[in-house]
Amino acid sequence: MQVTQRFAQLLIKNVGRVIVGKEDAVELMMIALLCRGHVLIEDVPGVGKTTLASALARSLDCSFKRIQFTPDITPSDITGFSIVNFKTGELEYRPGLVMSQIVLADEINRTSPKTQSSLLEVMEEGQVTVDGTTYRMPSPFIVLATQNPVDFVGTYPLPEAQLDRFFMRVSIGYPSQEEEIDILERYTSGARPMEELKPICSSQDIVKLQQQVDTVYTSREVRAYISAIAAASRKNGALQLGVSTRAAISLLRAGQARALLQGRDYVSPEDIQKMAEPVLAHRLVLSPEARMRNMTAQRVLANVLSAVQVPVKAR
Repeated sequence: MQVTQRFAQLLIKNVGRVIVGKEDAVELMMIALLCRGHVLIEDVPGVGKTTLASALARSLDCSFKRIQFTPDITPSDITGFSIVNFKTGELEYRPGLVMSQIVLADEINRTSPKTQSSLLEVMEEGQVTVDGTTYRMPSPFIVLATQNPVDFVGTYPLPEAQLDRFFMRVSIGYPSQEEEIDILERYTSGARPMEELKPICSSQDIVKLQQQVDTVYTSREVRAYISAIAAASRKNGALQLGVSTRAAISLLRAGQARALLQGRDYVSPEDIQKMAEPVLAHRLVLSPEARMRNMTAQRVLANVLSAVQVPVKAR
């Protein structure tokens, strides 16, 4: 566990050379990485969504590809395609852009729903199927997607099935005045921290850390707490779609990873409460009445959490 904490500190410090003052966002992305989950980075333009994803990728000694999503990107560009080898007369597979350990899906909501759906299989099962043949993704594998929630021109909102594939949603937010001064100072001096960023661990190290998450103990009381949260969301009148079973499993896994980063070998109710919003909020669908009252998924989720009894015993 000390190794995991040390890795977390090194990763946050390394990414911090490029992104100023966003330790919480980096920690959340690390939790997703340890849980073999994908991340949707959603925020207004210009706050560093793509920079954060690129800095995380450069900090890990893994293969990396960036896909700039546009309306003309096709599913075969993503998954790959088969082509006839005229010398042998056989079909040969040409890998698509997604064939990498870390994939940055930049502005994912600017491509068509058909192309978006090409990511469903690979995000859920870690494989792509082309012409009846299945190709496994390398390990570790994570999709870091970005989108702008305020620009609706030329965009295609992600459907619920796609959103449910994302382990968590992360928002960066504007920097404080002191942080922004620091950012401006870096650019005034002509520094290029992204180009100087070096990997701090290998893909084998990440796989070992992912295996450690599986060893973190979760008591029956904590599992019942997660189930109660899911059940309460499904009965909440402000929600048209509550927490799915996949989302409940993701919350459990996120709790395990957070406990590991905190130096514990068991999950506490606090871990579940801390991870509930980034893991669950983007999966909830508000009812028409709730949208008319300008309610948010975060606010409804907070009401759900406050209504569920917190277990006393966690071990």
